Amino acid sequence: MATDELERQRPRPAPPGRACSYGRIAVAAWAVLVTGAFVVGDVLRRAGLATEDELPPLHAAPRLLTWQIVPAACLGGVAVAVLPSLARRLTWRVLLPVSWAASMAWTVALALSDGLDALHRPLDAPTEYPAGLDAVRADGPAEWLRTFSERLGGYTTHVRGHPPLPTLLLWALEETGLRGTGWSSALIIVTGTSAVVAVAVTVRHVAGEPLARRALPFLVLAPLTLWIATAMDAFFLGVGAWATALTAIAARRGSLLAAAGAGLLLGTLPYLSYGLLPLFALPLAVVILTRPSRRVLAVVVCCAAVVPLAFTIGGFWWPDGVAATHETYVISRGSAQRSYAYFAIANIAVLGLLVGPATAHALPEMFSRRRPLAWLVGAALVGLLALDVSGVTKGEVERIWVPYAAWVVLASAQHDPPARRWLAVQAGLTLALQALVHSHW
Repeated sequence: MATDELERQRPRPAPPGRACSYGRIAVAAWAVLVTGAFVVGDVLRRAGLATEDELPPLHAAPRLLTWQIVPAACLGGVAVAVLPSLARRLTWRVLLPVSWAASMAWTVALALSDGLDALHRPLDAPTEYPAGLDAVRADGPAEWLRTFSERLGGYTTHVRGHPPLPTLLLWALEETGLRGTGWSSALIIVTGTSAVVAVAVTVRHVAGEPLARRALPFLVLAPLTLWIATAMDAFFLGVGAWATALTAIAARRGSLLAAAGAGLLLGTLPYLSYGLLPLFALPLAVVILTRPSRRVLAVVVCCAAVVPLAFTIGGFWWPDGVAATHETYVISRGSAQRSYAYFAIANIAVLGLLVGPATAHALPEMFSRRRPLAWLVGAALVGLLALDVSGVTKGEVERIWVPYAAWVVLASAQHDPPARRWLAVQAGLTLALQALVHSHW
């Protein structure tokens, strides 16, 4: 890319005094919101009004790690030191796999501070998807799918709370010979961390390579990394991110193959999680920004219908699944009984933890001017807020927000490189959360 083109795409800074002031106010608001959510949550817990959670608004418990966090801290320090330089100097084709590898290493290092079995232990819980695979084996996948909504009440918590595709994917993985939660965990981590590449590719196609390079270190070190290993929502993040990235590639290059891939992945989203429906705001923002040809749009739309059509023919009617899941949710003693008023606000505080203060500092400047990055961040926030207001996400959003939060982190690309101070803050918050909070995911 020519130097004059790089200069043209480089964000023009706002007046230093005003930008700094707004950023400090945003970070102060972030700190008050996060602190207030934990203080009020503790009051509600003591009064018996915040059910199930030991550390509301997180579905987690307090703890203290000491020497166990040291390896991850060392890796985090190295990442803060070298990632900005790599993002600036490496060629694009080399930078992407390096960033992916860095994200995987950081994710695994954080998880291993909980022990050698930490990468698969969350999936061994009796509430998780693997515990529900016996029903698929007993009935066969076709019969299990056909009767999924009718028999939903007898399945494990996560199977009940989602459409059938995640369970079928893990069943298919085992059928290939990759049995056990270790392989399931590997699938989740590899797919989830690949979102770093997919998000950067999207930014490059809609906002230019300089911003994509600036965003990569923040994407790698975002605190949401804590919930990549091994919540299934990290897999949803990867699928949604690649669907959006392929949409951007198809729009800019006119590639019908990329359009077909984008459509197929988009079609899977409602069948992976009911909460992913608002994520369609992101590919829609890409379409608005790039204005693809009618032929590309037609291929995306047609291919997006393939998965819904296949599930419908197989006997699963998506609205029936929504209704059945909502019914089991209402009669449960858990999240349905939590305070709507508290979690409507506390859920936003959890988003603040996932994206970190560096993102909060950058948001005011980003939204003060019209630019493609603001469209992507705004689309993610709109989708996330729609879920929050709906009331179906009362707690446990540290994993549910992951497919949305990665896009909000893009605001951090506003920081002038190398931005090591802000990267250190992000890594430090991640390490503090890992050391002080024992998550069930």
